[in-house]
Amino acid sequence: MTVSIQQAQADLLALIRQLPPGETLTLTDNDVPVATVVPAPPPRGDRKLGTMKGSVLYMAPDFRATPPGFEEYMG
Repeated sequence: MTVSIQQAQADLLALIRQLPPGETLTLTDNDVPVATVVPAPPPRGDRKLGTMKGSVLYMAPDFRATPPGFEEYMG
């Protein structure tokens, strides 16, 4: 769907609600496209614990060491 910026300013919510799923909204100024409103991606769903198990191949021996200069922040 293509509309002018002036029309979008007046009716943006109504324009978005009447868009079919997956359709984009192109905004024009003097019949020149200046912006495109695209649909948000669908939610990715529930994340499952353990799906990254085994992906860390190396961990430095001093991984838990306090970095120099941060001693005063440690409780």
